[in-house]
Amino acid sequence: MIRTEGITKSFGELKVLKGINIEIRDREVVSIVGASGAGKTTLLQIIGTLDRPDSGSVHFNNNEINKLKGKALASFRNTNIGFVFQFHQLLPEFTALENVCIPAFIAGKSKTEAEAKASELLGFLGLTDRLEHKPSELSGGEQQRVAVARALVNNPSVILADEPSGNLDSENKNELHKLFFRLRDTFGQTIVIVTHDRQLAEMSDRILQIKDGLILNES
Repeated sequence: MIRTEGITKSFGELKVLKGINIEIRDREVVSIVGASGAGKTTLLQIIGTLDRPDSGSVHFNNNEINKLKGKALASFRNTNIGFVFQFHQLLPEFTALENVCIPAFIAGKSKTEAEAKASELLGFLGLTDRLEHKPSELSGGEQQRVAVARALVNNPSVILADEPSGNLDSENKNELHKLFFRLRDTFGQTIVIVTHDRQLAEMSDRILQIKDGLILNES
């Protein structure tokens, strides 16, 4: 499903990734763990095509995607990858429904199609009565579920989550952790999570530990 070969990345004199080789199978839930500064988020951004490696390659289903550029790259990202971030990244002026629709509009879907899919997903996530609420009117857990719905709206094959439960209380954190596995079982996504949360990591199918820019081990 996802394979990286020899990924390196430096920022100035700082070598963040020093040759990352990983393989993530279809429908796996994989957690990437490690200390702050180990390169977890940088690796996730490269897998998600938000950044480019200095060297090495990223493959999705045997297609080398880091060779894509411009509109082709943006289109691949929009239709194949969903992102969930720690701080939700919802647009405050839009409702929950409108926030979820945005990636669908970018993909060229009609308003009717986008809103139908967004409503379906928000209903699946228990937010049917919150469609017209803006982010400031939602709890932290509700905001994160809206962000998850937004990540799902284009039916991506991969969900990439960067510290998704890092800004939630214990109850909402536990619900979000369970949700990732419901998503995998219901929609068949491959899910890659960067996390400091050991509970979430241990629920995953596999754990990849990164240290000093290298994969130290996996379990």
